[in-house]
Amino acid sequence: MRLAHPINVLILCTGNSARSIMAEALFNHWGRPRFRAYSAGSFPTGQVNPLALKTLEQHKIALAGARSKSWDEFAKPDAPQMSIIITVCDNAANEVCPVWPGAPVSAHWGVPDPAAVEGDEAAKLKAFRDVFLMLDARIKWLVNLRDDHFEHLRLAEELKRIHREA
Repeated sequence: MRLAHPINVLILCTGNSARSIMAEALFNHWGRPRFRAYSAGSFPTGQVNPLALKTLEQHKIALAGARSKSWDEFAKPDAPQMSIIITVCDNAANEVCPVWPGAPVSAHWGVPDPAAVEGDEAAKLKAFRDVFLMLDARIKWLVNLRDDHFEHLRLAEELKRIHREA
């Protein structure tokens, strides 16, 4: 069974302040109108990291209305039904997630936490840029797959392959 369009994607991280926020913006930039992305965290910080916003701005990726929010918003009955759930941090991948309606395909695309990097602003910006580029490559790969790759089982394998090879 192929996924309906738009393909709703939820990107999860613990704090929902950097990696998942950048991934949401990238999906919505490269994937529209075929994809619609959202992001959330298991323990949201309540604010978007300014360096994540700066990195997106430097790459001319728009992020309207970004906010750090709990994954509980997407487990409610009136929430958009997700087709794909992607965790981008190891902590979120190992946490007990809510039950997602519709049995979405899930994958773990772990990337380093740029917010954890210490040093001067140049070192921190480099960390954010590096993570941005990792996510950008994976997301471009996924959004450019042909529709026949979006059959449930094949999609799960493609998500794993993208993580390994991108």
